[in-house]
Amino acid sequence: MGDVAKRVDYDRLAPTYDARYAGDQRSGTGAALRALVEARQARDVLEVGCGTGHWLGELQPLVARACGLDLSSGMLRRARDKVASLSLVRGRASELPFAGVTFDLVYCVNAIHHFDGPRAFVHEACRTLRRGGTLAVIGMDPRGQRDTWYVYDYFEGVYETDLRRFPSWSTVMDWMTEEGLVDVGCRVVERFTSDLVGRAVLSHPFLRKESCSQLALLSDEAYAMGLRRIKAALAEAEAAGREIVFPDDVSLAMISGRVEE
Repeated sequence: MGDVAKRVDYDRLAPTYDARYAGDQRSGTGAALRALVEARQARDVLEVGCGTGHWLGELQPLVARACGLDLSSGMLRRARDKVASLSLVRGRASELPFAGVTFDLVYCVNAIHHFDGPRAFVHEACRTLRRGGTLAVIGMDPRGQRDTWYVYDYFEGVYETDLRRFPSWSTVMDWMTEEGLVDVGCRVVERFTSDLVGRAVLSHPFLRKESCSQLALLSDEAYAMGLRRIKAALAEAEAAGREIVFPDDVSLAMISGRVEE
């Protein structure tokens, strides 16, 4: 298995983190969050694992109070620089530093797999929700991506690590149900399909080591080894005069439930 670190250093990644959004507005994720705000007429919202505040910035004009929590002080500094009106706090998802019945919407985007206690996060989020309030978790489930993302195929140990890090969509739904939420459901809100043909893979933004947590977790040696596998596959295909495709087909789902009114 590849050499994988224990945790991503987001303080180090903070200065370049927003590059992932350049030319990629993820309209489905933003639309899903805005729809939740509008459907519940949410006034107070909390994003857990808010990072640089990208999604909070989208919702801030629609709500009375936009709060964000993150463990990385570097990410929070970037968020403050971008949107001064956000209410930001450093803390852990498993121990939310808020009194009960505080929010109309609590959500996280591509973050639950970073939490030290994802099950505890669901409990804490439900504790802070008002009646009728909604909890939403947006993210991927690697169990459905095994054969459709080239990163899993060429970087040893990454898929196995993701299986340990990411709770399944069904597991998150079970946690919400156990907490007493109603109308618990799951739907795909975003799908990225950009199969990369031949050497186009080498300029793919998400092939950079700091572009996603899967690669950032690798040691420099393990990352370099994965790049060598990709280049070797390219050379073999070119020598045989055949086309090689590096699949990049990933779906994000939103799992949500609400507190009964």
